Amino acid sequence: MFSFLASEFPPAAPNAARFHIIPAPMELSVSYGSGAANGPAAILKASQQLEAFDGHSYPGDAGIYTAPVITPSGGSRGRSPSISARGGRASSRAAAERWLESIEHAVASALTCHAIHIVLGGEHTVTLGTARAFKKAGRDIGFLHFDAHADLRDTYEGSPFSHACVMRRVHELGFPIVQLATRAYSREERDYRDAHPKTLRAYDAEDIANNQVPDNFLPENFPKEIYVTFDVDAWDPSLMPSTGTPVPGGLGWFEALRFIQSAAKTRRIVGADVVELAPIPLLPHADFTAARMVYALMGIVATASSH
Repeated sequence: MFSFLASEFPPAAPNAARFHIIPAPMELSVSYGSGAANGPAAILKASQQLEAFDGHSYPGDAGIYTAPVITPSGGSRGRSPSISARGGRASSRAAAERWLESIEHAVASALTCHAIHIVLGGEHTVTLGTARAFKKAGRDIGFLHFDAHADLRDTYEGSPFSHACVMRRVHELGFPIVQLATRAYSREERDYRDAHPKTLRAYDAEDIANNQVPDNFLPENFPKEIYVTFDVDAWDPSLMPSTGTPVPGGLGWFEALRFIQSAAKTRRIVGADVVELAPIPLLPHADFTAARMVYALMGIVATASSH
């Protein structure tokens, strides 16, 4: 397994690294295209082609530790058959819990080291593992959620742990959320948003395209510490074709960065994830784009810390 950007920076020990990279190839609830389990390895491989200078600084100088690839506690890392194929809802839920337990443990280790962790998905459900770790640590965190989809369903295809439900589960833990670039969601999800206006704010892709997002888009009472969860389908498919559920009308590269940079001016980023990359053979630019976002997140953290 590659360590993130080991071509430029020698892998650091956990206690000596500012950044922890956590590969989590969880893929249990694919609802269209598959392949997200291959995302972490593709990002790690593509990271070897990154430059040490991100255009503003050298984030890797602070130390990068790449954790062992997550496997579900008490089980293998292979993708489970779909619920519809086997009718095994109980076994599927148990499989998801095993993955989430392992992710929570890895994130807790990063928190113990006072490191900024970035989880590499895998399906978007991995974010719930991080949320549980923050909850157990008693942290007051706000989630900045980039996605084509709201991911606010109560269940999807019989599972409450589908990637289509992850932000509902995070919100139910008590974490406020700001969603950006959403453009495909159900009536149930729209109703859930409308029922929680104080803790769930959304700026759809159309709002962004029409310049209807205020400069200070985070609510005044939003927590001072934030977690960035970035589903790669937040980008337009012209930039990111390698994902299971692409939707036209997404963000450009610099649009996405500007939102994160703006948030970092008034809030402290304490962790992130980049999820739902489903690599396409002979199409390496998408893998590189995801790896570049991981390093850009590190750079934004490093730049904000120096001010």
